Amino acid sequence: MIVEIHVPLSSVPNPPDGASPSQSSWIDQVEDFLVDVEDQGDAEVYDEGEQVEDAYVFFVTGAGEEELLAVASRVALLPGVPAGAFAVVSHEGAEEVGVGRRVELPSAARA
Repeated sequence: MIVEIHVPLSSVPNPPDGASPSQSSWIDQVEDFLVDVEDQGDAEVYDEGEQVEDAYVFFVTGAGEEELLAVASRVALLPGVPAGAFAVVSHEGAEEVGVGRRVELPSAARA
């Protein structure tokens, strides 16, 4: 099982000149958070995050669905992460990103 964490890039304020949305500090913050989660043994980072259309997607695996969705929810609540994040419960054999069951995540605005 893989949980994809989709964070919309459309909510990201204009990046500085010459910077792309993928260079935003919140992406680095999420990657650091996921490394910490992996170091604690709570989940594993499946693959490097990547921009897919209008979202940046992070991938976690190595635990049950409930645990992986809890990690995804914690990502959505990190300071600076744009609102509107959601998870997709998928699997390693999925033909493309975003194929699976969509799960809405809490956001700091709702929490």
